[in-house]
Amino acid sequence: MSDISSFWDIERLVAEWREGRGDLISGDDLQTAIIISLFTDRVARADDSTDSDDRRGWWGDSGEEMSIGSRLWLLRRQKLTTAVAQKAEDYAREALQWLISDGVVSSVEAATQIVYPRRLNMVLRYRKPESDDSAKMQFFWVWEQ
Repeated sequence: MSDISSFWDIERLVAEWREGRGDLISGDDLQTAIIISLFTDRVARADDSTDSDDRRGWWGDSGEEMSIGSRLWLLRRQKLTTAVAQKAEDYAREALQWLISDGVVSSVEAATQIVYPRRLNMVLRYRKPESDDSAKMQFFWVWEQ
């Protein structure tokens, strides 16, 4: 029997699975929840601009009560600008809001930085309830231009 956790593979720019060897992998539950929240596609809102009629989404994003995923996928074909970087921050906070609502973390902050010409860095800082210490995760995307 084994357990699986998720992690961000910086070299390949993808989320990947890490498998345990017969015992539970502990300590990465929050990281796994963050990766799933950011990198599964939330359904586009009616006012979102998309390339096609496909508004994406998945069964975990089935409505008001259960909405897991992000709209970061909407940004992939846009030109990398400060407005797009700001949207990425907004979409990340939106995707992670459930962690605050469910009491998993007490706060989440997202900050982006453009590394011209084609890279967007994002740093997430979060604080667990009843803790003064914050933790962080870093992601970056290479933009196709």
